[in-house]
Amino acid sequence: MVMRKHQRYFPVVAAGSEDDDDGELIPHFITVANGPVNKDVVAAGNEAVLRARFEDAVFFYEADRRRGLQAMKPSLAGTLFQAELGSMLDKTQRVEALVEPLSSLMSGAAFSEALPAAKRAAGLAKADLASSVVMEMTALAGLMGRHYANLEGEEPAVAEAIFESVLPRNAFDRTAHTPAGIIVAVADRLDSLVGLMAAGCAPTANTDPYALRRTAYAMLQTLVSNGVGLNLGEAVKAAAALQPVESTQETLSSVLDFVERRLEQLLVDRGIPIEAVRAVLAERGSNPALAEVTASALSNEISKGEDSPLPAAMRSLSRPIRIIRGKEFDLSAVVQPELFESDDEKRLWDAYCAAAEHKSEQMAVGEFLETVSALSNPVDAFFDKVFVMAEDEAVRTNRLTMLRKVAELQNGIVDLSHLPGF
Repeated sequence: MVMRKHQRYFPVVAAGSEDDDDGELIPHFITVANGPVNKDVVAAGNEAVLRARFEDAVFFYEADRRRGLQAMKPSLAGTLFQAELGSMLDKTQRVEALVEPLSSLMSGAAFSEALPAAKRAAGLAKADLASSVVMEMTALAGLMGRHYANLEGEEPAVAEAIFESVLPRNAFDRTAHTPAGIIVAVADRLDSLVGLMAAGCAPTANTDPYALRRTAYAMLQTLVSNGVGLNLGEAVKAAAALQPVESTQETLSSVLDFVERRLEQLLVDRGIPIEAVRAVLAERGSNPALAEVTASALSNEISKGEDSPLPAAMRSLSRPIRIIRGKEFDLSAVVQPELFESDDEKRLWDAYCAAAEHKSEQMAVGEFLETVSALSNPVDAFFDKVFVMAEDEAVRTNRLTMLRKVAELQNGIVDLSHLPGF
């Protein structure tokens, strides 16, 4: 970092190293001179300058080692995060408090088991911002935290989570991948999103001073890349409860809408067609990892054409959805089979009941399409032979209620009305 940032030198790594960041450094560097020079003089001069830089770095490093991460943490009180949200120490304490409810919302026992490491890491994750090395070279935030934590005897899971809390640092960086690291990385960004938007710092069309778009995108990358199920609605509420400023329902809705727009962009960036993305986000946008899996699967079904159950599923739902659209319903109304006047009504109801019984909250979209496609023939027969808007109000209401039930089969999975040809 001293070579790169201060001197603009190219460090040299040992042959066979995978990349510059993880490769083993060797005592050589490359620099560029503009014009004819005496190579020996230039080399000696650059070595002398670099040696002085390294001596400064050693001085800062040794000063940090004498302090330790835990002693650095109180210094965060002197670094402002945002006027209404307090200092970086205040933010650290909020993130530390958020990891417990957040870990309980994440799918998988590994996150509950990682809670002690995540809490410890959350408390130390920002401490290296007060270190002399990081204040001199901010790009080392997280890296130095992990290094110091390892030297001070912290558990490996804690040290790695401290580093992973800053990942991804850019669009091409890797994401956190350990359970504790994922918890802290998501908690930190969630605190920033909810707090800053509650404080009136939401991005505009032209400005984003707190880089909230990048913050949301990075959080989503972490969840999606690791396949971590998380109910964003509940997570946002948990973060809002810890903020020093009031988070209204409007604020919470704004945060979720903002994150969903970034999720749409993330999925499109992954090559998923926009119509498939929007169809899925309409129902599963609050669970990014599940949305990605569903959108990818739906895209695959679209590409199959008539070899997929998708066309039949769309036929099963399109007419019921269109006929109930715009109508007011008593949502507590139930279908009364004794009011059926034809076998076609009964066959549709039986087909609906079978599909509804098979449906589950986490159902894969392919399985859902296969299930709903079985209603295609009963739906066609119903509309061919049954007059929905019967004169008898009870019969009419019963038929509309049944169609509403059929239309609602897609709730929580995918909104096929977003697809072309629906």
